[in-house]
Formats: sequence, C-alpha cells, structure tokens
Amino acid sequence: MSEWLVLSLAMAAACAVVLAITIINQRRVGEDDNPEETPDVIEYMTMMIGVVYAIVLGLAIAGVWEARSAAGDTVRAEAQALHEVTERSAVYPPAVHKKISDDVDAYVSHVVHTEWQYMSDHSELTDKGTELLAQVRKDVRDYRPANDYEAQAYQPLMDQVAIADDARGARGEGAGATMPGVVWFGLLVGGAVAVGLIFTLQIRRTGRELLLAGLYSALIAFLLFLIWDFDAPFSRGISATSSPFTTLFPQIMD
Repeated sequence: MSEWLVLSLAMAAACAVVLAITIINQRRVGEDDNPEETPDVIEYMTMMIGVVYAIVLGLAIAGVWEARSAAGDTVRAEAQALHEVTERSAVYPPAVHKKISDDVDAYVSHVVHTEWQYMSDHSELTDKGTELLAQVRKDVRDYRPANDYEAQAYQPLMDQVAIADDARGARGEGAGATMPGVVWFGLLVGGAVAVGLIFTLQIRRTGRELLLAGLYSALIAFLLFLIWDFDAPFSRGISATSSPFTTLFPQIMD
C-alpha cells in the first residue's frame, strides 16, 4: 500500500471519527443546553495541553529529521572515503591499484544492488558487505610500499578505509527505527487526549466548527505520519538514498 494512501486514509479516518462523535454527541444535547457555559478553566487547560503537545510534536519532528540528515551524511562520508581509496591507490603499481579498485567496486556494487534493500527490509547490514569491506582493508594493509612516495600514501589510505568502516557501522546503527517505543506511546496518547479535549468545548453542528474540528484532527494525523515516515532513515518514503555511491562509482551501474 502506498504511503500517501496510508496518509490519506489516516487523515480521513481522524476527521470521520471526530465529526461522527461530534454529531452523535450533539444529538444527545438537550434544547436548553448553552454552549457558552463551558468553564473558563476547561478552555485554559485545553489550550495548555494543546501547546505542550505541539512542543512535543515539534521536538519529535526535529529529532527524526536530524536522524535522517545524519543518515544522509553518513552515506556521503562512506562513499567519499571509498572514492579516495580508489584515487589515492593510483600511486601504487598498476596491478595493486587495479586489485584495490576492483574490490572497492565489488563492495559498492553489493551495497547499492543488494545490501540497501536488505537493510530496508531487515534493519541491519549483510555479512557479505562486511566481508567485502574487510577485503578492501586487507588489500591496503598488506601492500608493502616500495619507496618513500608510496609510503607517504599508505597511512592516508588506511585512514580512509577506517573512515569508510566507521561510516558503515553508523549506517548499520541507523538502519532501523530511531524513535523509542515509549515516545511513540506518548505521542499517540497525547494526540488522543488533544483531540478528545475539543469535545469538552461543546462544539455545535455548525459548518465552521465542524470544519475546524476536522482540520485539527487531520493535522495531528499528518504530523504523526510525518514522524513515522522520517523515523526509519533508510526504508520509508522520505529516506536517505544510495545516490552518493552511484555518483562517485558510475561504473557499477553498467
């Protein structure tokens, strides 16, 4: 099911539930009911709870967006470090340079064509990817520089492999959902409370009040969906992509 369809259904369901409860509740109100009799303290509490919940929603959105941005930076760092390994190893003999380049390409190809989907489905990295990166490290580590010029490139190459390995580890840690379950519990319960409190204000069946009640509930549903969509940086609609790899290693797409 499309995520946009899920969003549309969630917003429509939230509106329908709120409007249905409002209409049913209004039918049960007697003719002598005065909507202006709502105590001031209820209006104040409703406003304060709405403000607090809005702050919590804002912090949650900022948190998942930061995690999504960090995931994109991690992918770029990993791809750039591997690109540097390929380019800097050109100072080595052609056979060594080709071996390193081929193994880097094999790793990148596996990440783009296999591991990315596996990471999205299982929220973890593949063992094969770990082995391929270990082979790249072995290629760089085991070569013995033949002169000072090659020796000067050895440590920077090892540093770039270490950067790629660290970025890969960070990518694996961010492969799953980043929002703890207890936070989701608070967001959902808070949303239910925030929507439920609007019924304490004795909403009447006028078009304006029904429209505002529906829009309020739809907005909360949209914001919760937005948090859920950002919560898994590598697997949902607005997610980090493998484009840094394909940009720096176009040959793997052939």
